[in-house]
Amino acid sequence: MAKPTTAAQRRVIAAADPVTGRLTGTEAQLTALVRLRLAFRHPRPPHAYFLTPAGHRVREEPEQAVPETAPVEPAPGVFAARTGTEDGTHAVTDGPARQREVRAAWLGLVEMRRMTNPDADRDRPCAWERGHLVQAAAIALEAAGRTPATPDREGYRVTATPQPEAVAVREPTPEGVRACAEALERAGWQVSEHSERAAGAGRYVLVSPRRG
Repeated sequence: MAKPTTAAQRRVIAAADPVTGRLTGTEAQLTALVRLRLAFRHPRPPHAYFLTPAGHRVREEPEQAVPETAPVEPAPGVFAARTGTEDGTHAVTDGPARQREVRAAWLGLVEMRRMTNPDADRDRPCAWERGHLVQAAAIALEAAGRTPATPDREGYRVTATPQPEAVAVREPTPEGVRACAEALERAGWQVSEHSERAAGAGRYVLVSPRRG
């Protein structure tokens, strides 16, 4: 689990611009949020700070803050994309809370696109997505209402491929494959449908981030 934030850090997060996620605060506060992976520093001047998808989630779903004297330590992200390939050792929790997490993560990605794509294009994957293809595709699918596979149910599965900028998405039915392809196209990805090599093994979607 992620380390809890302090009351001061939560005030900074709560005061972020509701549209852009831009943060204001002291350099120490903003740097601490970056260490917690709740904020990132824009690479171009004026090098402003903005909420990450995890930071958006914290703002939408506040948790109890810890005292101001609590140490600030780096922590893993508070949101985990579901690729449908998880081994089942961790319980999968669905419901409204998960839906809010996914929505916040998707909105955070859209905002990162606006802030980091050279032309502020929200409809094209950003550098973070191109560097985390499997996770980014999974977030887009779950945000579109697709269901990830678990050991107890069927659903989409996102896996890496030998191609450096492509992932494979599989569903157990042709209708599911097409629905995944349509969802990813709407999310700004380039898709192509292919047949599995094994005879009768069905079809899958090869997905890559659209660049232009």
